[in-house]
Amino acid sequence: MAFIGALIGGFTNHLAIKMLFRPHEARYIGKWRVPFTPGLIPKRRDELAKSMGRTVVEHLLTPETFKRRFFSVEMRQKAQLWIQVQLTKHIFETETTLKQWLERVGVEHIPTRVEGKIDSLIDEQMTSLESRFAIKTIREIAPEQWLKNANERVPEITAHMIVKAETYFVSDEGRLTVKRLIDDFLASKGAFGNMINMFMGDSSTIVNRVQPEIQKFLHAPGTSEMISNAIRGEWEKLKDRSLNDLIGGLDLQPMKQMIKSYVKNELSVEKRLDVTLQSYWPNGAKWTADNLTPKLIEFAFKQGETKLGESIQRLQLEDIVKEQVDSFPVERLEDLVLGISKREFKMITVLGAVLGGLIGVVQGGVMYVINMM
Repeated sequence: MAFIGALIGGFTNHLAIKMLFRPHEARYIGKWRVPFTPGLIPKRRDELAKSMGRTVVEHLLTPETFKRRFFSVEMRQKAQLWIQVQLTKHIFETETTLKQWLERVGVEHIPTRVEGKIDSLIDEQMTSLESRFAIKTIREIAPEQWLKNANERVPEITAHMIVKAETYFVSDEGRLTVKRLIDDFLASKGAFGNMINMFMGDSSTIVNRVQPEIQKFLHAPGTSEMISNAIRGEWEKLKDRSLNDLIGGLDLQPMKQMIKSYVKNELSVEKRLDVTLQSYWPNGAKWTADNLTPKLIEFAFKQGETKLGESIQRLQLEDIVKEQVDSFPVERLEDLVLGISKREFKMITVLGAVLGGLIGVVQGGVMYVINMM
């Protein structure tokens, strides 16, 4: 009885283990399905898949798990160091020029395009200025302060003109000019002029008398006021003239070309783009390490932590696990479980045989006592 109990106990435990997976599919006799087919795990695969998916989401791959693993202080430091190394190596220490960087992102012929843009911009601005100011007067265009300053400068201009006139008329060139004017005047008067020449002699004598009178005239109090009034009068007339009247017929094309050439020469786009970023920004790596990278990592990690739960929900991990379990072959699942727990299953079989043997021994003892009675 001990042998039979051990045999039954071991066999039933072995059969129970096999029935966890076998048979893989339901067996039928006609339309009648054989009980306990398919095995427990194949039969409950759908429930198993749901349970595993729920377990993974609720206990394994939770937002807290991801935060501890990927959003720790150590991970932040590693990410910051990695990004800074990449920036330093591939941007600040590379020999790639700005022009080559732009070409890599699909922006080509930059100097030509920039110079073309400069030409069109200058043409547009010059045309706009011409159309805006052509019909306006100086009084409308010039700032009020400019007009005020110009009016205040009239006495200074008058004094300067008088000094220059006096210097000119006392010079040899001025004397010759006065003499030529007198000669021309006398010649234009015919006989009357000849008569004056007869009485006065050479025109040089007249010049000697006229020059002091010119100086007296220039130093006379009314002369300065007269010149100032004349300048103010002309200035008032000038302020009421339109810009078109002042520059009408003036060809501005040479000025445009000069401005374009000057701007292009000062910009030197080709030359400025043919250098590395390090040339323009020698402290760029240090600045990014101190200011940009820490803030970038801080922002990225905060956004990651904020959106982590939502992202996990969008991933639908529970459905993914369920689909994977549903598509996992039962044979592979059986091999996987048995491969891990083969020794334990053998011990369960042995334990069943031992327990069956002990039960057989107890039964044998009971039967022996009964028979002895």
